[in-house]
Amino acid sequence: MTSMLRQYLNIRPSELAPILMAALYFFFILTTLMILRPARDALGMQAGIDAIRWLFMGTLVATLLVNPVFGWLVSKFRRLTFITATYAFFGINLLVFAGLLLFAEEAVGITSGNVFYIWMSVFNLFLTMIFWALMADRFSLEQSKRLFGVIAVGGTVGAIFGSAIAWQLAETVGAPMLLVIAAFFLVLATAAAWGVALLQPERKDLDSDDPDAPPQVSENAIIGGTALEGFRAVFRSPYLLGIAAYVLILAVVVTFIYFTRLQMVAALGDDVDMRTGIFAQLDLATQVATLVLQLVVAGHVMKRLGVHVALVLAPVTAALGFIGLAMVASLVVLVIFDAIFRAVQRAIMRPARETLFTVVSREEKYKAKAFIDTFVYRGGDAVGAQTEGLLARLGMGLYALTLVVVPMAIAWAALGLWLGRQQSKLAEEHNQTAERKSNSAEVQTHHDQD
Repeated sequence: MTSMLRQYLNIRPSELAPILMAALYFFFILTTLMILRPARDALGMQAGIDAIRWLFMGTLVATLLVNPVFGWLVSKFRRLTFITATYAFFGINLLVFAGLLLFAEEAVGITSGNVFYIWMSVFNLFLTMIFWALMADRFSLEQSKRLFGVIAVGGTVGAIFGSAIAWQLAETVGAPMLLVIAAFFLVLATAAAWGVALLQPERKDLDSDDPDAPPQVSENAIIGGTALEGFRAVFRSPYLLGIAAYVLILAVVVTFIYFTRLQMVAALGDDVDMRTGIFAQLDLATQVATLVLQLVVAGHVMKRLGVHVALVLAPVTAALGFIGLAMVASLVVLVIFDAIFRAVQRAIMRPARETLFTVVSREEKYKAKAFIDTFVYRGGDAVGAQTEGLLARLGMGLYALTLVVVPMAIAWAALGLWLGRQQSKLAEEHNQTAERKSNSAEVQTHHDQD
């Protein structure tokens, strides 16, 4: 058993408990989100595809407003307090929406549907952002390269489980109960977050010379700083600015694929059940492909080939996929491309991207990361949606999108290479600083003894 953990999964026996808890945490997060996703899409599409493009703009504004509030929580409270407070806020919101659907169904129209779509889009990003921020705070850089791909498997299984719950129960229990069920899984996610944070080795058991040793973090420590520090940090640091640019391009490309999928499925007919079935098949193909990649190669790509290679795979996949769609614009090609791209994105690129935050300060892990993963990402959504809409209005289709995506993918890949190398430099500088401090402490100890 120990040999298999080391050779195949790259897991040390002492790491098994926190990894299982982290995977369980991600399982609950993705279960929650996938239960809610059908309700969000159904309510958001009431006014048509063009309206969704403008809902992306509304989401961008909402994330900008929420970020300072989250930054204030991070500044004033310890880690588990602001995580719990954020999840509790969203959980209460879920119950309020459930109450509206159950007791005031006549009030749920296009406007309230749009509000839910925007709220859900903000909720989605903050849930996953907090999860990955805690992972970057809990595990070291060397651990993240080995373990983040394995931990992400829990999320994929949760996505499959959540989709199954939504599919089976949507018609029998209705949307209000689905929101209540999602709130229950959010409570479980909060409990799992506490488990991840508290499952830390004793300080006396930590070897400061071991690169796989997790960061020494006091659970009672308050990060401090200001509410807007995350925004300032991004524009002060070329490294964080590079991550922001990488995420921005990612969001634009993901949005292009999203609207291409909407357009192709819409062209098949207006039947809601037919569309639901096709979307379900796309999601299932994506999740199965993601799970296969996570189990077989994800953990080994970063460890053996490096973070920079993992970051380049998504841009290459996007460029090749859009070229294929431009040559053969069919739903079959879209299904294959969508499944492969999202599998690479979730199984390989996302864990690699999250390792980038293991070499920054704790304040940047939560505040700068929140700004990048929410506002910058939704900014990319808005840019992508408006660009795709403009090309559609001009009568330009997949060929035009391909001409936009390919040069973007080249810049995106170059950014991935640069970020991977910068991460290595920052990690080396951190190790040298830690070594100097250790040597200085030893010299002081010998001096005191003399």
